[in-house]
Amino acid sequence: MKAVQYREIGKGPEVVEIDTPEPGPGQIRLKVTAAGLCHSDWFLMDLPEDQYAYPLPLTLGHEGVGVVDMLGDGVEGVELGGSYAIYGPWGCGQCHACSQGAENYCPHAAEMGIAPPGLGAPGAMAEYVIVDDKRHLIPLGDLDPVETVSLTDAGLTPYHAITAAEHKLRPGSFAVVIGVGGLGHVGVQIIRAISGANVIALDVSEEKLELATEVGAHHTVISDENAAERIREITGGLGADAVFDFVGAQPTLDLSRSVVAVDGYIHIVGIGGGTLATGFFSTPFGAAVRAPYWGTRAELREVLDLARSGSVGVHVERYGIDDAVDAYAKLHEGTVRGRAVVVPNDA
Repeated sequence: MKAVQYREIGKGPEVVEIDTPEPGPGQIRLKVTAAGLCHSDWFLMDLPEDQYAYPLPLTLGHEGVGVVDMLGDGVEGVELGGSYAIYGPWGCGQCHACSQGAENYCPHAAEMGIAPPGLGAPGAMAEYVIVDDKRHLIPLGDLDPVETVSLTDAGLTPYHAITAAEHKLRPGSFAVVIGVGGLGHVGVQIIRAISGANVIALDVSEEKLELATEVGAHHTVISDENAAERIREITGGLGADAVFDFVGAQPTLDLSRSVVAVDGYIHIVGIGGGTLATGFFSTPFGAAVRAPYWGTRAELREVLDLARSGSVGVHVERYGIDDAVDAYAKLHEGTVRGRAVVVPNDA
């Protein structure tokens, strides 16, 4: 089968032919109908050799949906031919966090060698993918796979971050979304769908700010040296009740600190490498800073329900698997508007 793999440190992705995997006991094989590209893939591929911790070659793709085409021994309750989304942050399945469906916060996964598909385990950027356990499959129903696949991360991650600050998003409040790319443009929609907050979207790209307006932002601001002043003007000098930074670079974190209100929230979602000092003389009184990670199984179901209702959608650029390397190049250059999706089994 064809797969998109990271094979050599510093070399980027390649399209290769590998053996089609067979499911073992308790496992499920999906024929992949769509796989999403993510900046996390490039974060991993840009790591120097002394920081890279996963086996090579690695099949990429931590956003995946597909149709069940083979069941391993002992698997029950999964429909052959059924369409499913893959819940990516796999955990041990037994601890307190996992028992609540919060496998994204499993404290034992790393020590047990459990890794998400595409971020350690073989991912969905291939014609077929193996899912380790049926609890990691969420029925897709009548949702379109290509339009939906990115919600498994680009929807779930902002949903988890935003709902954790939902009590700050009362009617009349202000929420700042920094970075209106793959995650951020979905984040704008989620805030609009679940709250009465006024959304201020920031980006360095006018095109992405146009997308932010299309999906519901009340205000858009170019992220430059005047951004903090502009946000203060919009918020009547009080600052934002919640700031969601989907970039996470040092300049955006510094901006977050400068515009968050007293008793406000800063949620750092992006992995741009910045750090943010907190405490007296650093952040406003009562301000909280968190770095939420991915989301829970229950939250993925809720995100898919939002999509089913038409409240949330992803702007998608579609590629065949042979064009995946070009798609990754566009992602790296920052020229993807929304989310890039590979369709491995496109006719």
